[in-house]
Amino acid sequence: MNKLFIFTLALFSMQLVASQEINQVTKDARGREMMLGEITKEGFTSNSFNSWFSPNYEAYEPDAIITKKLQRKLKKYNITIFMGTWCGDSKREVPKFYKVLEAANFPASKLRIIGLNNARSAYKQGPNGEEKGLNIHRVPTFIVYNKKGKEIGRIVEHPVESLEADLLKIVRKKSYKHNYQVVTELNTMLEKKGVSYVFENLEKVASKLQKHSKSLKELNTYGYVLLHAKAYQKAIAVFTINTQLFPENKNGYDSLAEAYFTVEDYTNAQKYYVKVLELDANDTNAKTMLAKMKK
Repeated sequence: MNKLFIFTLALFSMQLVASQEINQVTKDARGREMMLGEITKEGFTSNSFNSWFSPNYEAYEPDAIITKKLQRKLKKYNITIFMGTWCGDSKREVPKFYKVLEAANFPASKLRIIGLNNARSAYKQGPNGEEKGLNIHRVPTFIVYNKKGKEIGRIVEHPVESLEADLLKIVRKKSYKHNYQVVTELNTMLEKKGVSYVFENLEKVASKLQKHSKSLKELNTYGYVLLHAKAYQKAIAVFTINTQLFPENKNGYDSLAEAYFTVEDYTNAQKYYVKVLELDANDTNAKTMLAKMKK
């Protein structure tokens, strides 16, 4: 067979595979369309996704003064967005963010968008592990990188002020703290000092995180992302800290009990389901789980 033909055929096959990796549509457990992996604007304006993308894109009017300032600053950076086409926050914020970037003449080639899964077994995970090591616990998450590939800031789930105002603070390297700062603080601690340090210094860690913590849900979601990623000890550490921060909230103990049950530590699972019942004697899930472990 002609070598040129073989090479051309191989090249065509490679291009076909590459194209198939973009805007790939699948369905979740509820039968809803979702995209996983690399997504472009073309993907958002196709199929069922356009029903929320275009209306939210058209309705948003970015601040003209701020976007003009962004035009001079943004060109130095690259941006990656982690989102879920199944997520209400993503459906609301991602079209707006697109509008901001286009108003600021940000090159599409410097933007990367990754669609994450909502399946329990792959919760907030990309098809190729794109989220690994980046502490993606809420979607959407907008991460800004400099030319060397170093993160200089991120907007998590929703802006503090507005997408364009938050983005300008990040690229100007002004003091900016995204939502869910408590997760960043604890994640950094776990990465630098390890799980053992957290368990050995529960009161100290909880005291340090107290000023950043607004509700149990902040760390609870983070803990479940770790649990579904099979980072079991980290998940247990996170749930344990959450019970320290919110000792009167039964949901914290319920999550901790579930994590221990997952790793088949039934002694601790029973201990914390009992704690749930101490706070709410009518909690049906705790009763069911305790009965299950007695069989």
